[in-house]
Amino acid sequence: MSDASEVNPVPAKPQAPHALDALTGGAFSAATSGERAARIRDWLATEPASGQLQEVFKELSARDKGAARAVRERLNEIRRAKEQEAIAAEWAEKAQALLTAPKLNIADAMAWQRDAAKAGAPLSREPLSLLKLQLADRVRVIEDLQHRVQVQREAAVLLAQRIEVFSTKPWRDALAALEPLRTDVARWQEQARELTGDACWASVDMRFPPLLDASRSQLLVVWDAFQPALAQAIAAAEDAAAPLPPVPVWADELRAARGLPAEPAHAPKPKVAPEVLEKAVQTVREALVTLEKETAEGHGKASVGAAAALRAVLKQHGRHIDNALEQQVHSALVAAGELEGWQRWSADQLREDLVAQAEALLERPEGQALGGRKMQETLRRLREQWKQADQGGAPNHALWKRFDTACNTAHKVVEVWLEKLRTEAAGHKARRLALIEELSVWAQAHAASGDWKATHRALQQFAERWREGGHVGEKLFAELQPLWKQAMDLAAAPLEAAQKESLARRQALVEEAAALGAAPTLRIDAIKALQQRWQAEAQTVALERRQEQKLWDAFRKPIDEAFSRKSAQRERALTELTAHDRMVLDASKALEAANASGDTQRIRTALQALEAALRGQSQAAEQARSDEPAQAQPSPNATEAEASESDTAPDTVPENAGAGAATADAPKAAQRPVRAVRGDDRPGMKKDAPAAPGRGARPGEWRDARAGDRDASRGPRAAGRGDERNARGARPAPEERAPRLGDTAFRAQREAMENAQLALKKLAAQAHGEALTQLLTAWEKRDAAQVPATQDLGGRVPPAVRSAWVQALSCAPQGDASEALLRLEMAAEAPTPAEHIAARRMLQLQLLTRRNDPAPAQTWGQDAARVLASASDAGSARRLQGALKTLLRK
Repeated sequence: MSDASEVNPVPAKPQAPHALDALTGGAFSAATSGERAARIRDWLATEPASGQLQEVFKELSARDKGAARAVRERLNEIRRAKEQEAIAAEWAEKAQALLTAPKLNIADAMAWQRDAAKAGAPLSREPLSLLKLQLADRVRVIEDLQHRVQVQREAAVLLAQRIEVFSTKPWRDALAALEPLRTDVARWQEQARELTGDACWASVDMRFPPLLDASRSQLLVVWDAFQPALAQAIAAAEDAAAPLPPVPVWADELRAARGLPAEPAHAPKPKVAPEVLEKAVQTVREALVTLEKETAEGHGKASVGAAAALRAVLKQHGRHIDNALEQQVHSALVAAGELEGWQRWSADQLREDLVAQAEALLERPEGQALGGRKMQETLRRLREQWKQADQGGAPNHALWKRFDTACNTAHKVVEVWLEKLRTEAAGHKARRLALIEELSVWAQAHAASGDWKATHRALQQFAERWREGGHVGEKLFAELQPLWKQAMDLAAAPLEAAQKESLARRQALVEEAAALGAAPTLRIDAIKALQQRWQAEAQTVALERRQEQKLWDAFRKPIDEAFSRKSAQRERALTELTAHDRMVLDASKALEAANASGDTQRIRTALQALEAALRGQSQAAEQARSDEPAQAQPSPNATEAEASESDTAPDTVPENAGAGAATADAPKAAQRPVRAVRGDDRPGMKKDAPAAPGRGARPGEWRDARAGDRDASRGPRAAGRGDERNARGARPAPEERAPRLGDTAFRAQREAMENAQLALKKLAAQAHGEALTQLLTAWEKRDAAQVPATQDLGGRVPPAVRSAWVQALSCAPQGDASEALLRLEMAAEAPTPAEHIAARRMLQLQLLTRRNDPAPAQTWGQDAARVLASASDAGSARRLQGALKTLLRK
């Protein structure tokens, strides 16, 4: 029983729920971050108030920043919405002020739309979109009023010219045109009153009302003078006593009808001061030059103004100019009137061309029909051109009706295209909403996933699908984009947290890499382990490409610099040649010179010298080591002398004393180093049995008893002999390696040795071919003196075989060499000509029965002698050459 006192456990206090837990649906008591984020999203779907959002964000941001991100985004959206509403209200007030003002300046209306767009006002939303349309309609009405003022001005000028023309015609023509003229003048005055009575007349530019008033006054002056003159002409025609009208043409006509003579010429004009005449002529000429210039350049509107100015000058100074200048003035005025008529005609031509283009839009060949957008742009361009044509001349209502009908018919294509766009936009909207819902479901399903690369890949695929979701309007996109951004942020929250942690770990790895790179000793194993950790981290969590590349460059830089320092040190070490390197380089150069000479003996000598240079440092160290024990041990002569003295000492020295003295005088044997020797583990062998001696004693060598022999009566062996045998039987010390060669010396000796081996092989092949050619030549000429020497024939031909060949060539040809050739081909395993294959097979069968006879490979020298003893021919020479070529190389 334990002496320790029992301790009653104190129950843990239950954690009190958070005050906002009930409001957020249990978000503060959630076990995991993913569950907390899901509950926060559900709570946000209930559209909580701004104050509740602020309170929840303040408490949640200290607990879980990932879950608090959704609340922060909702607060940002509310703030942006308020800012948008404030901006919209501000610009709506400005627009209302412009619309309610009695006078609207077109420049102010255009500036309102431009400045509102710059300020970020939502022009595509209500009420700014409606206000923008109202301002645009108001501007369009004002521009139309200004255009109509110009048209009325032109019409007044033309009507006044029509009235003035009747002053040059008979009064009865003027009487016939009186009613149409009265109707036209009344209609013009009515149209002018409509313009001035329009609600937007106060917003018309200030230069247009004076133009309309001047045109009205000029027309009324002409009309008021025409009516009384015509009435007086009618009265004069009815009553001969009535006064004649003030119009000269009508007065002359009535005077002729009464039978009265023509009116006498006027009295001469009174003389006028020369300076007045000069000033009048100069003023008229300046106005005339201006009118002629405008008429020549084709400026219709400017020519009308110049003509009016000339008429005004002519009224004031017309009595002071001569007839020639007056004639020039009238010619210029007529030309200006023709220019106005030509401009009206050219405007009609342009309108007819526009009508033809509009009617041809639907009559294009099959396969060349315009699409919706192209048709819309074409119609807009045609209508703009029509407006420009209307500004240059009087309107033509018939052509306008045709043009408008053609444009409306062609616009049906645009309407179909717009309907298609609206249908596609609805489909794109549904697709994007479904994508947002899919992303939300995916985020909830993979909230606790640890495969960050798969998560990153999936988010990229979602983003790609959103970009390819199709075109939607600006207003609809502004509504969908916040929803998509919110869903994407919720889905990417775990990945962003993992990326933040991975970024911290990678920065720690970068610091470790900097420490390893700055260390004086480069640790390859540590660098490899660090790189493996980096690769594992990069394969686990994917970062943004530029950021990841920047971190990788920072991680790799110190390691690369460390390896660069090591490479520089290695290169400096390689460039510094040691004495051993210089010796090897000199020997390599001598070998290269021997290779170039082509002398075999010189090449071999240089090759041996290079090998000796490679081993020279090791041999010197071995020689220095072998000199030290030679000085410590006694000389062999002294040992033999001591042995001879011990042999003669037993007659005078007692046996025991001699033994003791020998034992005392004998030097202490050096303790042999302990070496691990593998035992004989073959089956049936005893592991305790001593190993057999390495070799037996040579004849005449003194045998001495080993310690532990069966016969111990021989006594102890003489001092020195055992040590000598131990010295002879000891294993040689391992050969020390030569110092490491530098890169330059190593490459030089390797290249020189390879070239030497190739040169020797080449020379050997050349010598072999020359020796074989000399042998065949000696056989053909039967000249034994031409047989190559034994050294030239190679090691395969002993001197006895060469002597047999020389003896065979010294005698006259005799015997048959067919069997000898077959044996040579069998020994060389060379092919046999087709005509001798049967003989070769027969010989092989015969050899099978001769079991004790030597094989052809053993007697090929004698067989060659038999062939050389026979007569030479071309076929036998080829067969002998082919066989010996192989046999001499084996």
